[in-house]
Amino acid sequence: AFGVFSTGRLRAARCRFGAAGRILPVTQPEHLDVLIVGAGLSGIGAACRLEQDLPGKSYAILEARDAIGGTWDLFRYPGVRSDSDLHTLGYRFKPWTGENAIVDGDEVRDYICETAAEYGVDRSVRFGLRVTGANWSSEDSLWHVDASPVGGGDPVSFTCSWLFCASGYFRYDRGYLPEFEGSDRFSGPIVHPQAWPEDLDYEGKKVVIIGSGATAVTLLPALAGQAAHVTMLQRSPTYIVSVPRKDAVANMLNRLLPEQAAFAITRRKNIWRQQFVFRLSKSRPELVKRFLRWSLKQQLPEDFDIDRHFTPSYDPWDQRLCAVPSGDLFKSLSRGESSVVTDRIASFSESGINLESGEHLDADIIVTATGLELLAFGGISLSVDGIEADLPRKIAYKGAMLSDIPNFAYALGNYNVSLTLKVGLVIDYVCRLIAYMDRCGYKKCTPSHPDPSVGTNPMLEFGAGYVNRSVHLFPLQAGGASWEMSMDLARDERSLGAEITADGALEFERAAVRAA
Repeated sequence: AFGVFSTGRLRAARCRFGAAGRILPVTQPEHLDVLIVGAGLSGIGAACRLEQDLPGKSYAILEARDAIGGTWDLFRYPGVRSDSDLHTLGYRFKPWTGENAIVDGDEVRDYICETAAEYGVDRSVRFGLRVTGANWSSEDSLWHVDASPVGGGDPVSFTCSWLFCASGYFRYDRGYLPEFEGSDRFSGPIVHPQAWPEDLDYEGKKVVIIGSGATAVTLLPALAGQAAHVTMLQRSPTYIVSVPRKDAVANMLNRLLPEQAAFAITRRKNIWRQQFVFRLSKSRPELVKRFLRWSLKQQLPEDFDIDRHFTPSYDPWDQRLCAVPSGDLFKSLSRGESSVVTDRIASFSESGINLESGEHLDADIIVTATGLELLAFGGISLSVDGIEADLPRKIAYKGAMLSDIPNFAYALGNYNVSLTLKVGLVIDYVCRLIAYMDRCGYKKCTPSHPDPSVGTNPMLEFGAGYVNRSVHLFPLQAGGASWEMSMDLARDERSLGAEITADGALEFERAAVRAA
């Protein structure tokens, strides 16, 4: 009976037990009510909400890698950590009660895995499957989804009523690496943090980190304890602020109140603080600049050139503010274990880096913390009735769906607060939308922008280099409350919490009537 199926085909297609207990190969694509792409923070959160809000729905999570955790399982460089407190980065339904608010990457990963096991969604993850394409068929009101086994083998097919993309917007197989003249001449290892070797020995070595973003400021203090010296080489400065690793208020509330109450108060407090800092940065940038500079002066040696190394040319929150827990970066600089150089690279040499100023930085190891590459919706090719969707021409609806693409939703957070806050609102909205469609007998829901002539802007309006390099690959946003990518969480709460049909932008259809 199984002669026509290879072992890989059987494993990929899965097997069902017949009434008599016989194992029967599945010859038709497996059908699910909801198919989730990605088993990271967003994908696991979406599955948990389905378990809570729509327990009768069938679902699966397709994950290209072999582990739960997404970004937090992928990045393994020294010191990797969250730059948002876990009271807001974590799930609303899963209180964080740890003593530290800013935690290491493995603690975030453990938190995600613990949540997946607690809600039983870990049993629904299909590892080693990369979604390559999805076509919406109006004939049967279903998505037809193709996935390829990462380790090789025959493609696997699924059908689903809803497709939820929780793959984020980073490319996971490689980071951004600009070309450096003479890099082939350097005698030591050149390492990108996204592919950090487990056996890299940096003890007693001179390390140069190229970059000034969150990864660079995380690596510097983590390496400085063992390396002979660590230099952060930056082309231009970034705003960096010290935040407490422990949340004193949260820890006090945990001792005085029930777990859920303490968590809810802490979460709301931290949301308010994040939004307050962002709004103040936009309304009073000079005031925020003065405060940040004053804060640096309290933590750095008197002769440190703050204006050169830590005063960017842009205003705070024009790009993301880098947070360092308990000022570990500044402590390392003050102890002389590390240093910052602001200059441009002329070329690599056998023993380090030649700078345009004429100086030379000696290095045994060079770390290229030069950023990430973006990938729209995990690189999935979306089409409707066989016609490929032109994603850069689609318009984002409520930061959750796309114009003219039925029964498709995605998870992208706001850059000015913990990403899970916006993603959680999107997940709740999608669950309400599915429930509404079930009540009304609808099978298809499509956002329709009323006026194609309305001016548009990039979906991701953020000054970071990694965004500017790839923003043209993403959809657009347009005028009108429902079609703007708001960075205001309170506004998102109102928009995504409104009645499903309040703005009239969604078109609903029942199952297609087939001709005899």
